[in-house]
Amino acid sequence: MEFARFGTTTWLDPIEVSHDPADLESGGWAVVLDFEGALTAVRFARRVEGGSPPGDHTRWPAVTGWSSSLGRSTYVAGVQEIRSRIAAGSVYQVNLTTMLQAPLPDDASLPDLAAVLARGNPAPFAGVVHVPSAGLDVVTASPERYVTRAGDLLCSSPIKGTAPTLGQMLAKDVAENVMIVDLVRNDLQQVCEPGSVVVQRLCAPEEHPGLVHLVSDVAGTLRVGTTWSDVLAASFPPGSVSGAPKSSALSTISALEPVPRGPYCGAVGWVDAEHPDGPSGELAVGIRTFYATVDPDGVRRLRFGTGAGITWASDPEGEWAECELKAQTLIGLASGRVGT
Repeated sequence: MEFARFGTTTWLDPIEVSHDPADLESGGWAVVLDFEGALTAVRFARRVEGGSPPGDHTRWPAVTGWSSSLGRSTYVAGVQEIRSRIAAGSVYQVNLTTMLQAPLPDDASLPDLAAVLARGNPAPFAGVVHVPSAGLDVVTASPERYVTRAGDLLCSSPIKGTAPTLGQMLAKDVAENVMIVDLVRNDLQQVCEPGSVVVQRLCAPEEHPGLVHLVSDVAGTLRVGTTWSDVLAASFPPGSVSGAPKSSALSTISALEPVPRGPYCGAVGWVDAEHPDGPSGELAVGIRTFYATVDPDGVRRLRFGTGAGITWASDPEGEWAECELKAQTLIGLASGRVGT
């Protein structure tokens, strides 16, 4: 069965697949947007509210044999290179990530992994898009809002600053958040009414399984006639997982990360142009996100990314430790090392 589920809503029976953002202006769609900008949207014939989500946590097999695109020493060297670029004035902050992968057992179904995560790592923007016929098999336990639209209101809630406890949060974490809030303000101002963009919440602590984040809310009133294409063009990829200035951060990411991120750090969620309350949608930043791929030789792989925001104040070993902190619960759940 192919489906998508976000919150308490399940979409069933896919009837159309699109890669054109212009199509988001009619009907309702489940959306996956790769960090590299490739959009896949799926329209479904039925929508069901409530009920139990598909998937059974008891059927998920332990996944082993994980490898990473950047090991500890390479990641630390990458942090040092970013600090050199910051010293040279070419960039202020860069999100550096490593991509983990492991062979996926033949009997593994990602909706079952979604059930595992729902029990062991509940998240405010959790979701699953299981449409293998469209090349989509994505499960997210994202804690971060990329954008929410309700009529003419647009809100983004960047996360920057992560520590095991609030007491271990550093001044660097606050500075990191403030820099990205300023970038998100600039992004939203490109599509919102002049003077309407405001910071509703700044550096508020939020507790999630095994860690604490600093979260801010930036909101504005969309200009009349603004489309999803306009919103995505102005704000994608999310500032919290790219850096500032965004163009310089993206070129640094391209130079230092050896493999594409795919849906990790992209966007996962839904949009509905025909919602009774007006054009609506909720897209999460694709962090804490697993997705399946198939190699040319037919081997299925489970992929997962983890990263950290690098500033001049970053300690290279400390940033690697942050990557491990963000991954440990989720990889533990997928590998059967953490109970559900």
